[in-house]
Amino acid sequence: MNKPSLIAAIVAHLATERDLAVKAARAAHAESTDEQSKADNKYDTRGLEASYLAHGQAQQAIETGETIQRFETLTVRAFGSRDAVDLGALVEVDRKGRRALYFIGPGAGGTEIELENQEVLVLTPASPLGQQLMGRRPGDRVKIQLAGAHEELRVMAIS
Repeated sequence: MNKPSLIAAIVAHLATERDLAVKAARAAHAESTDEQSKADNKYDTRGLEASYLAHGQAQQAIETGETIQRFETLTVRAFGSRDAVDLGALVEVDRKGRRALYFIGPGAGGTEIELENQEVLVLTPASPLGQQLMGRRPGDRVKIQLAGAHEELRVMAIS
């Protein structure tokens, strides 16, 4: 899989999320300042709630923009068969006979990207699975707990 294309797909996905958050922030701000949002009495908090929502959406847009910058400045390198998992690695694991692909990124953990008819899940080094994979090499086994059950993953390849 072409990592620059994968990173470009992640950035495009994040840009869409950022744009949606900006639109939502603008809509919530407009609602908070609308004449109909003025309080009818001391218990009417519609305008205040809309302003909190606008602030949260704006903050989300800012944070997503920062994550985009981290991906755009990420150094793309090829990992060899003896290299350990690190930031920027595309990791193929065997999970109960099924193949899974994870990209270790600087943010956007949990983002799923489909590229070249393959699904890739973005993990951060701080996530539980990301922590387990960091420093591993092909052939290493990782024990994780998912939904109360223990599973074993085997690192197949790193690129």
